[in-house]
Amino acid sequence: MSTSPATTGPIGLRTKPTGKRRSTNAPSPDLSHNIILYVEGVTKSFDGFKALNDLSLYIETGELRCVIGPNGAGKTTMMDVITGKTQPDTGSVWFGQTIDLLGMSEPEIAQAGIGRKFQKPTVFPEHSVFENLELAMACDKSVWKILFAKLNAAQRERIDEVLGIIGLKDHRYGKAGALSHGQKQWLEIGMLLMQDPLVLLVDEPVAGMTPQETERTAELLVSLAGKHSVVVVEHDMNFVRSIARKVTVLHEGHVLAEGTMDEVQNDPQVKRVYLGE
Repeated sequence: MSTSPATTGPIGLRTKPTGKRRSTNAPSPDLSHNIILYVEGVTKSFDGFKALNDLSLYIETGELRCVIGPNGAGKTTMMDVITGKTQPDTGSVWFGQTIDLLGMSEPEIAQAGIGRKFQKPTVFPEHSVFENLELAMACDKSVWKILFAKLNAAQRERIDEVLGIIGLKDHRYGKAGALSHGQKQWLEIGMLLMQDPLVLLVDEPVAGMTPQETERTAELLVSLAGKHSVVVVEHDMNFVRSIARKVTVLHEGHVLAEGTMDEVQNDPQVKRVYLGE
């Protein structure tokens, strides 16, 4: 990212970098306009198929947003673009007012404060729940540092705090591989929280969960909003209704409708292309 005195930010605004840092290498976003994520005019084609077609999306600071849509609507490609896995053909993606995500690598984006949880949980099964959180901590990831460093009081307190948030305090010394599917999902969310992200992108978090696990996951995601901006991609409409304040419907790579759950469910175009009416 450029360190020039002024940067052209989203929607043509002239802004100045804040100078604040999340770490020695990661810039902090300027959230003065209360928008943490700007996706503007993004198009991405694969072999002539437009996975994203002039997509524009704005995520407010601290909000919980649900993104729904039929298969092939562009949901995964949208997350790939935001996290640096895929470069779009056209458009811009900004983290706050000053951080151009398209000029950053995947690790740089993660370090800046955007965490992504994929549908299938990826934990370290032979390590304990506590050790999984320890390994995920935002610190020097050098092998020697991890093998020989001792946790300080603040780090242990943070792990305990996250264990409480994800509801796994009673499993701290158990192996992650022995957890249920839902518990593994919560552990992976906890591993992201250890990195103190400002934005969490969560892909189909309740797929394969029991009703009890689904209910607990809803409580967890709702509790994270405010301190974090949470974007949930999900197909389970009952689950979306239980957590959503604002819903974005994607279709053929662009926003078809946006609003409350009731508003999008009653939208004639949404009924036609997604709800099958």
